[in-house]
Amino acid sequence: MNNPNAWFQLALYVGALLLITKPLGLYLIKVLDARGHTWLDRVVKPFEKATYAICGINPAEEQGWMAYTLSLLVFSMVGMLSTYFILRYQDHLPLNPQGLPGLVPHLAFNTAASFTTNTNWQSYTGESTMSYFSQMVALAIHNFTSAAAGIAVAAALVRGIARQSVATIGNFWVDTVRITYYLLVPICIVFALFLVSQGMIQNFKPYTVAKTYEPYTIQVPKLDAAGKPVMAADGKTPVQVDQSVDTQTIVQGPMASQIAIKMLGTNGGGYTNANAAHPFENPTPLSNFIQILSIFAIPSALTYYLGRMVRNQKHGWAVWGAMFAMFIVGVLVCWKAESSGNPIHLKLGVVAADGNMEGKEVRFGIFNSALFATITTDASCGAINSWHDSFTPIGGLVPLFNIQTGEVIFGGVGAGLYGMLIFVVLAVFIAGLMVGRTPEYLGKKIEAYDVKLVMLVLMVLSTTILGFTAWASVSDWGVAGLNNAGPHGFSEMLYAFSSCVGNNGSAFGGLTAAPADNNPHWDTTLGIAALVGRFLMIVPILALAGNLASKKLIPASAGTFRTEGVTFVVLLIGTVLLVGALTFLPALAVGPIVEHYLMGAGTLF
Repeated sequence: MNNPNAWFQLALYVGALLLITKPLGLYLIKVLDARGHTWLDRVVKPFEKATYAICGINPAEEQGWMAYTLSLLVFSMVGMLSTYFILRYQDHLPLNPQGLPGLVPHLAFNTAASFTTNTNWQSYTGESTMSYFSQMVALAIHNFTSAAAGIAVAAALVRGIARQSVATIGNFWVDTVRITYYLLVPICIVFALFLVSQGMIQNFKPYTVAKTYEPYTIQVPKLDAAGKPVMAADGKTPVQVDQSVDTQTIVQGPMASQIAIKMLGTNGGGYTNANAAHPFENPTPLSNFIQILSIFAIPSALTYYLGRMVRNQKHGWAVWGAMFAMFIVGVLVCWKAESSGNPIHLKLGVVAADGNMEGKEVRFGIFNSALFATITTDASCGAINSWHDSFTPIGGLVPLFNIQTGEVIFGGVGAGLYGMLIFVVLAVFIAGLMVGRTPEYLGKKIEAYDVKLVMLVLMVLSTTILGFTAWASVSDWGVAGLNNAGPHGFSEMLYAFSSCVGNNGSAFGGLTAAPADNNPHWDTTLGIAALVGRFLMIVPILALAGNLASKKLIPASAGTFRTEGVTFVVLLIGTVLLVGALTFLPALAVGPIVEHYLMGAGTLF
């Protein structure tokens, strides 16, 4: 960690994030107000009005929480079904110059569920599975709609907190249209052009086949006359044969347009399997910096939006401060672990003493890999520029625990704020119990119904992650997908379900949901986990928004717990860590924690 350049980059990142938080937060206030005016009105307003007219939307009509929730669920269901059928039958659709076949049912289900929920878990290799039409229509459009839906839910919850004695929390259709037209699309147009300027591709050309400088040999499964793998005597292991390779296929396609919303919308689904480690998806150090800045941009700005809406800017900054403190600690712990390297390798002298470079791009190095991994799992983005499976046990623990906090350390667009506000309500409730007063949050009494909704959200997160992981760990299909044994293999399982329930989408990388044709269990369970983690948490959150909106404001008194300042920040962080630690510590103890101690004792997995 004795790297002045890395410290400078971290300071530059924090400074840039602070610099954009207030201006973007002020812009969000205008976007999320159905009557708000922006500097884009002259260009965008006609499209907005035309959309309302075509879809039969009355922008002046607001919805209660039930109608808002139903609209979101119907919108998501229609999008998911459309995506499923596009993926299943992409071989019959245009823009498929590689002639790629349609996806098998369980993989199409997994992908449709994943992209609908802003998870973007990928059980496929993008460049060899998806046609240009599927990438652009089925997947990239979901990157916009799922991000817009997340921001809309956050706005609805903030309105519920800010309003009093009303039955409405906004209009889902208006929120989604305005977020897409005034926020996501304009920024992504500029962002995509910037990425093209850095060397990212954006075309419809067929893949380029190039002759390699020297031929090389790889091992591939031996196939029988029917094209199926020939199995060894154990009936489980495919027989391997040598194959000479003298060509390389170079991916082409509309990449920049998808990567822009992939990062800004905290989606994370890569155009290629290597994601942001691929030189096309992340060509330069500048593109790497701007991409990770874009991940936190909207989640950070939403905290400023919160402060303005509730007329307490100090509270918005307090929430930002809690998120930032946990982010910095995560970066430093991950960076320290990766910089220290593997003690076994260091004793053997087989790696340099500057840390663990396994699974990392040389052009990014250890610090930028640790920073990227921390940011992407703080923000439920799921993009990667290094292989998390190759991190040291403690280095890998950081992104895993980030997800298990509920993705509230800035978090996904919208999801981070509404997730953190769940912990805010819980923290206020705990503080009220400690001082013997009825808990209050910004002038609203927190009652039994509110706390039940909060606990339902937290129970969905923990029960789904641990339940699916336990099932997989004792099932043949679960063990069959592991690439590593012992505690590291368990960490792969735990990470996979944490990632999908937390709507992150990143993976350790060692887990395989393959072979795709005869092990559909991983695809199915991970898809269900993503749906549960998204919608069974959003429903009680919107119910909480509706209940808070109906309450009257109570004037502050001498006994009112202040929701700004250091005391509140410490309480909020403690609540997040306490809930996460008590819930997931036993699972983490038999995964990355025990692996860390075994590594120190000379055992690797």
